[in-house]
Formats: sequence, structure tokens, C-alpha cells
Amino acid sequence: MKDWKCLLGSFFIVLICGAAFQLQTDKDTDWPKYGGNSAGSRYSELTQINKQNVSQLQLAWSYDTEENNNPDGKGNDIQCQPIVVNGIMYGTTPRLKLFAVDAGTGKQIWKYDPFSNPNVKPSFHPVRGVVYWEEGIDKRILYSVGSKLMAINALTGEMIKSFGENGLADLHAGLGDKETMGYDVNNFNIRSTTPGVLYKNILIMGSSVSEGGDALPGHIRAFDVRTGKLAWVFRTIPLPGEYGYDTWSKDSYKKLGGANCWAGMVVDEKRGTVFLGTGSPSVDFYGGDRKGANLFANCVIALNAETGKRLWHFQTVHHDLWDRDIPCPPNLITVTQKGPDGRPRKVDAVAQATKDGLIFVFDRDTGKPLFPVKEVPVPKVAALPGEAPWSTQPVPSKPAPFSNQSYTKADMSTISPKSSAYALSVFGKSRGGPKNLPPSPEETLYYGIGGGAEWGGSAADPNGVLYVNANNMLWLLRMQATGVQKNTAALTKGEKLFTTNCAVCHAIDKKSSTAGATQAYPNLKDIGRKLTRKQIATLIETGRNRMPSFQHIANEDREAIIDFLLNAEPTMKADDIHRVAAVETKKGSDFPYTPQFQNKGFSQFRDPDNYPAIKPPWGTLNAVDLNTGEYLWKVPLGEYPELAKKGIPTTGTENHGGPVVTAGGLLFIAATYDEKLRAFDTKTGKVVWEYKLPAGGFATPITYTVKGKQYIAIACGGTRYDLKPGGKYVAFALP
Repeated sequence: MKDWKCLLGSFFIVLICGAAFQLQTDKDTDWPKYGGNSAGSRYSELTQINKQNVSQLQLAWSYDTEENNNPDGKGNDIQCQPIVVNGIMYGTTPRLKLFAVDAGTGKQIWKYDPFSNPNVKPSFHPVRGVVYWEEGIDKRILYSVGSKLMAINALTGEMIKSFGENGLADLHAGLGDKETMGYDVNNFNIRSTTPGVLYKNILIMGSSVSEGGDALPGHIRAFDVRTGKLAWVFRTIPLPGEYGYDTWSKDSYKKLGGANCWAGMVVDEKRGTVFLGTGSPSVDFYGGDRKGANLFANCVIALNAETGKRLWHFQTVHHDLWDRDIPCPPNLITVTQKGPDGRPRKVDAVAQATKDGLIFVFDRDTGKPLFPVKEVPVPKVAALPGEAPWSTQPVPSKPAPFSNQSYTKADMSTISPKSSAYALSVFGKSRGGPKNLPPSPEETLYYGIGGGAEWGGSAADPNGVLYVNANNMLWLLRMQATGVQKNTAALTKGEKLFTTNCAVCHAIDKKSSTAGATQAYPNLKDIGRKLTRKQIATLIETGRNRMPSFQHIANEDREAIIDFLLNAEPTMKADDIHRVAAVETKKGSDFPYTPQFQNKGFSQFRDPDNYPAIKPPWGTLNAVDLNTGEYLWKVPLGEYPELAKKGIPTTGTENHGGPVVTAGGLLFIAATYDEKLRAFDTKTGKVVWEYKLPAGGFATPITYTVKGKQYIAIACGGTRYDLKPGGKYVAFALP
């Protein structure tokens, strides 16, 4: 009898446990926000896919956007990290259409084309995610294309006309009126490449602006989710009388822009605080007309999410001369440190990875660094005329940098005799050495222009470990006079326009050390052999990938730029009255701004075979314990199969896109040249699974469950650096 009662009790326990397990599996887990949650942790508690079974992971479904099918490799890539809400996945296509698909099957529910609205001009740029908001039966997706922010019905895919003006809010809102700024901000380019963040019923937005003389200010704005009306503005370039105004030259705000948050934000909903990082001020690489530290450029900033009031800030680069934008959203993380009494205590922190491979960790409430930060003197060498480099730059004592900081002759490539000879040749005739050398007319080698950390972001687990992928890429930079100084050679109209609008990224220099290599920002010396005049005109008008649209430039001025690119423009004499007519501004305005010096294009330091011309690893994945500031592991990320076949140890590759970490002990990341999605063991950094994607996965994966099944999904857009194009989203699950 006793045995029977025990058996019956055991039976009921099994029933209860089974029912509890069923309830747990029936309650699906979404990926409702960019970065997974408001903290941007890129972390999931899901464990169904784990180290023991990940080897069985297989393709579950694929959604073809039916775009980017042109085999010539031209097209807009997909950098979108989709979201999943109530079993529906929302994302964007290469040509910026918004879609909804069943997250368990990939079957399309609806698709919305923003360019079906005549008030949205074609403009192709990265869209890294979208925002979901609901209140009762009102369910919305908010996303932006070009300068237009829109709200779309999440269930039907129809535009909500009551939002903004006839369905559209303008991202120029809050940037300043003509009387204050001296020019009309509506005439210049702005877009948002990373989605905003929600706090209650307001959407807080950053922006992506030009990095040249036509850069708008990067003010942070908040919009009412229901109406699209402006709720508040935080000015990252202060006006007279505002805190930080004296860290710029007088009236800098009238001609200089930037200091924008293009990489994304996170929200502490309990504290009502939004945390963000800003980019460099315009123009990149020359600050002669913005003497000072330049607040709030290159800052980690905490704002009251309801009002936009600044709570604290920390500047990671003073008077930026190297384009060292904060490149990714911060991570909200909780760490354990010794308190004043010597006992361990939990600290709510915010961690920020940077382009030059540093990690700053701050107390979330006060902004105080949790690891001491030292102001390190910069090299005292001659700078460009008019320039005044800041004398020190901040460096945290911990963690150690996760990407290369300096180099010597011994760091040049040795993967082949040809590569070595080339690298040593360029090294021998280029300027370089210590970090933070001011830019120069001499060709100079730099780390940190392209990361370090990139826009894919870092992942953080509940134990205080940060996972960050990194690039070790040297860049070549050379400055040139723009022609605004006296006694300089005359510039044609097209050359002047190119210098003002295009040279901030592109070289057109036949003598460039890497003119023949595939580049992130290609040298345009032979553009006429690759594209027709019509194709160049379309590209200038619509933009593509990282290149913004230049619709704000008059048609005749775009034609002058094309004439210059195709060598179809006659040289003009210095006294030609029409020499700079096209870029003269209205009387009394210094905008668009032409600096005394501008970069002559910049390029990655690559050998004739297009490999980085330094010793590997060229890309890494890092696990950093932010409780102690120590590294748990560092491994190469990605490989070149042809080098592996030659017996060269895994080199890593340049990588774009971020990681997602799970409680199953796994980290998933694509991002690499070899077009693979990989799973790493979070304890060891060992690869435990990999899959060749249909195209490069230059986006950040997500994980979620539908009907109790866990999925890993990622966008496969390809196209970067002439890799084959792609237009698919793929999802993986266990059999």
C-alpha cells in the first residue's frame, strides 16, 4: 500500500512537471526590439539550442525578398536585424521595403513599399532595424527611409495617415530654423540608419548625416509615437548660452555639423534614462574652425528619456581628428565590484566599445568610470595650419584594448613575398607610428578609422561578460588643401563640388598606394570604365549602402561632378568668375562649409591581392569579464579559405555585423568575408558549428521561439566589397 501511494505520488509529480514544461514551451519568446531588449544586450535566456546539440542545427526556412538578384554584385546590402513580435518577423529588404513574415515558416504576410508614396524620394541606405509599438488594438511599426519617418500598421502593412503629415514625419524637425542657423536645414541630407528606441509613448531618434562640409547637426530628437510631432530636442552642438558652447569656436553651429548618434541607443526603463554615443564633428580629419574639445561630439551621454535633459556625459575623444565615432550602441550591464567597505556589490553599469578598440565602463547613475581613466598625452608634432589638436586623450586602465593600437615594421604582412614587399614599401614611405598623430599632407597609416568595434554592437550576458567582435585594419590617409587658401591652384566647378561633397570618403588619385584594391570607399580614378554616366547620376541621386543620397545638390551641380569624374570638364583659370559659383552660399551664410584642408580620400592598407597588408589576425572575437576588466578569451573571426589551403593559420577577416549570446552557452555571429554563420562556445571561444550562407551575413542574428521551437535567424545581403549579392533572410532550428 505504501509503495502504491509512493508510485501514485510520483505519477502526479510527473504529470505536474510535464504540464509546467508544456506551459513553458507554449509561451513563446519574441525578439521584440533592436538588440533584443531595451538594454541592447543581444542576449537570450533560451537553451533549447545548446552546446550539446548545436551540431544538429539545420536550415528551417528561407525568405527571399526577390531583390539583389543581379549577379554583377551591385545593389544595396541588408544590415537589418529583424524583430519578432507575437510570432511575426518584421524586417526590411535591400531596397528598403518593410515586410512581415510568419517567424516559424518564413511565409510572407505583407510587404510595404515606401516609394509608392510620391512624397518619399528613392534613397537607398542601410536600415538596421525597425521599432514595434502597441497600445490596445493600435499596433505599429516605425521606421524611416531617407528623411521621412513613418508609422505602418503592423497587422495590415498599411501606412497610418494620422501620423505626422499625411503619414510622414520629417527628420529635419528640431534641427534649427533659418533665422538661427543661417541656412535652411531642409535643403540638406539626413537619414537614420539605426532604429530609434521607445520610452513610454515617445520614439527617441538619432540620425546619419554627411561627414563633409554639408553636414547637418546631429541633435537627438524625440517624436510622439501617435502623432509624429516633435516631443523634445537635445542639441549635440550647443547654441550660445548652452552648456558646452564654449568648447567650440564662436558660432561653430552655423557652419559645422555632425556629433550625431548614428549607431543606436539603449533605454533603462526603470530609471527613465536613455544612453547613447555620438560621432565626430564635421569635417572629418580637420578641425581648424572648431578649436576646443567639441562637446557633445564623441560622447557617451545619459539623457532623461522623458524630457531630453542631460544627466551626465563622458567624452571618449577630444577634438576628434580621426573619424572615431562611437560606432555601436552602449550595453546596459550589471557587474560586481568591491564597494567602499571592501565587500562585493552589484553595480548597474553602461559599457561602451569604441572604434579604436577601447571599452569604457561607467556607473549608470553618475557616469563615473568603474575602471580609472587616464588622460594620455598625444604626440607633439606639427599639425596642419590652423589646427589645434587636443593635448591628451582618455584611455581606460581596464580592460586592455581589444584591437591593435600601434604598429612597427615587424607588424607588416608576411603571408607571401609579394605581400611582404608591398607592405614594407608602403610602410617605408608613409608617415606613422604612435597613436593620435594629427593628419598631414603626407600619407599616414592609422588604426581606428574603421574600427575596432563596428555598428553590429556587442553582446552582454547576466554574468557581466561582454562579447565584442573587432577589426584590425590599417588605413591610409592624406590631406590636401581645398583651394580656399590664397595662392593655391584654381579648381574647376566639378572639382570644387567633388572636394566639398565626395572627397570626405573617395579618392580620385592615380598615385594612391592602394588604388587597385577593392575598398570600403573605392578610389574613383577609373569610375568611367565601370559605370555609365547615367548609372553614376542615379547613384549620386539615390545613394547606396554607406553612400548617402545627394538629392539636395542641384542637377546642374551633379552633372558638373560627373564631368569631373569622367575627365569631361575643362580646366579653368584662376580668375574665372564661374570657378566656384556653384558652391557659393547665400550672403551671410558659411554653410555648406569648405575647410582649409580635407582628406584626399582614404583607403584600407591592402596588398595587391586585396589582403590586409599587416600580420593577422585581421578580425577577432573577444570575451571580456567586466567584473574584473580581464579577457576570458580572444580568437580569430573568419578566414580566407584559399589562405587556409596554403597552410596559413586562421587569419580572421574584416567583419561587419554583431553577435547574439544565449543561455545555452552559445554565441552566434556571421559578419565575415567567408560568408559563414558560426556558433562559438562562450566558455572557450571554440567554433562548435558553422554554415555557409547564401550570401554574406553582414547583419546581427536574432533568436526566438515559435510553437516551442527555437530559431536562429539572420539577413544575408552580401554585396560588401564586391562579394556576391543576396536578398534572403534564413532561419535555423533543430530537426
